[in-house]
Amino acid sequence: MNAISIINKVKYSKWLYKIYCYVGSFLVKVVRLFVKPQENLIVFASFGGRKYDDSPRAVFERVIKDKRFDGYELVWAFIYPDSHDVPRAVKIKIDTPKYYLTLLRARVWVTNSSMTRGLHFKGKKTFVLNTWHGSAIKKMGSDIQSSNTSFKIKGKNQTDVMLAQGDYDVEVFSHVFNIDPGTFRVFGLPRNDELVWKNNAAVQLELKKKLGVAEHKKVILYAPTFREYCKDSSNNCVMESPVNLDLWRRELGEDYVLLFRAHYEVVASLNITDDDFVKDVSAYPQLNDLILASDMLVSDYSSIFFDYSITGKPMLCYAYDYERYSQERGLYFDIREKLGCENIKDEGQLLDAIRNMDVENREMITKSFRSQYVQAFGNASEKAVDMISDALRVPSVL
Repeated sequence: MNAISIINKVKYSKWLYKIYCYVGSFLVKVVRLFVKPQENLIVFASFGGRKYDDSPRAVFERVIKDKRFDGYELVWAFIYPDSHDVPRAVKIKIDTPKYYLTLLRARVWVTNSSMTRGLHFKGKKTFVLNTWHGSAIKKMGSDIQSSNTSFKIKGKNQTDVMLAQGDYDVEVFSHVFNIDPGTFRVFGLPRNDELVWKNNAAVQLELKKKLGVAEHKKVILYAPTFREYCKDSSNNCVMESPVNLDLWRRELGEDYVLLFRAHYEVVASLNITDDDFVKDVSAYPQLNDLILASDMLVSDYSSIFFDYSITGKPMLCYAYDYERYSQERGLYFDIREKLGCENIKDEGQLLDAIRNMDVENREMITKSFRSQYVQAFGNASEKAVDMISDALRVPSVL
């Protein structure tokens, strides 16, 4: 059984998690009594150690260019450290004694989910910056139904600052994560800064070449989320392809290329074979490249809609299992209505919407969605790093 399977066993078992949480939290807090904080230590992690990616990476890459942090010890935590190349930083393995000791010593944690691995603790002088990893369509935290086995926050959240893209984020996350609304800073997400300054035809053409897409082809990014109620015997999330790729190829193959981006929770259960029409980009390291390379987005209940809206490009919702998903997981609003996709109920209707798209109208719908949910974007990395500097009282560099 690999590390991910073991994590899932604990994560989705009510009693195993309860034992793990209380015993583990107690032990770490005892060790904390004997650990001295290190003033120049900053620890980063993304998606629980799965990736070198997302907003923590954007913050990190700005930190290493900032002379105010020369001489600081920067650490990245991973499940598999040898699988990631990170400039300047020290890499450590998550869920080890060294990992917990490093967290207790650190003055700053930068994460997009949780650093504590489901436990409840914090270093004596630690400043916790949580960028989170997207706005919420599906219900989260304390709003998840009691029958749902997804991870839920235990105890009072110890985040010092949490970033948000707009007032909607503050409203939802303050409630579901038990965070005071004053903890939030509506800066936007650092990972999305480049969706502003790289969103142009020249960059799109460069990325299409990088991805092996012909210049004249339009690019569809299909990025469905996972269904946590669909699991195998090892509690790993699984998913069958929700689209008939042969049908898509026949209907769209002459003019389009499909970038298929599966959620990391289910990528192992999908068998997508690349050809001249479809490309499996699930393992592609930079989601923003895919957003910038594409001409339109198709998704279901994923937070990618919020990020993609920054580009102003067309978005379609293919919520083929809306009734089941809304019942099993729960949704904050009907994304189909927000995107004018109420009539897209099956694959044929989706393909018609793509082929006969009024691009200008679709762009207007995207911008309307953005104005409602994403009020801040473009310079979140700079603001986040300045905030870390202030928290550490780092001297200015002239």
